[in-house]
Amino acid sequence: MSKILKAASAVAVAVYTIATFTLTDASAAFATPLIADLIQPVPAASTETPAAESDQTAAVNANGDAPVQTVQTIQTVQTIQQIDTQTVRPPIQAETLAQLVSQHSIPASMDPELRCLASTVYFESKGETLNGQLAVAKVVLERRDSPRFPNSICGVVYQKSQFSFVRGGRMPAIPAGSKAWAHAVAISQIALNDHWESPVEGALFFHARHVSPGWRLTRMASIDNHVFYR
Repeated sequence: MSKILKAASAVAVAVYTIATFTLTDASAAFATPLIADLIQPVPAASTETPAAESDQTAAVNANGDAPVQTVQTIQTVQTIQQIDTQTVRPPIQAETLAQLVSQHSIPASMDPELRCLASTVYFESKGETLNGQLAVAKVVLERRDSPRFPNSICGVVYQKSQFSFVRGGRMPAIPAGSKAWAHAVAISQIALNDHWESPVEGALFFHARHVSPGWRLTRMASIDNHVFYR
């Protein structure tokens, strides 16, 4: 009887052991996927800084205040400053009108408006003083700006019955290499840029001193061979 009990006990132990192992394996099989899904590897901290963040960081000073200029920005500003220095010229300064005239030259390519004005100065006053030539130029410009006359220099000069040197809508030839032409061009440039004031600012009319047209106008001044009115 004792042998039978011992044998039954051994069988029971064996059955219990097998059942335990089976349940443990089954539990492990069900639990493993869940654990794998929940436990994810933690990425290692990167030591590299993104390009945009690196540029932004480089643009901040050591105290963490306002951004500072990068090397590229400084180079750009220096380039612009160099261009400005080369392009912008200092203003023309002179103590006399003669000095101012000497600082001008005949441009290689002359604007038609400048040519019309210089031609008028040449034909009307080439034998007069520089002040007399400037006065003639100022009258032409004053007429251009007046609603009573054409709104361009050439329009004023070629207006019918205004200037005696214009005949049939044409001007005589001008010796381009003459000193008188160089002075006429310089005076015209000075007048166009308003670099020198004339005693007859605002005058719209003038005539030669040897004639007396009887104009009922306000007489302003007499300069060299012309009398000026407004």
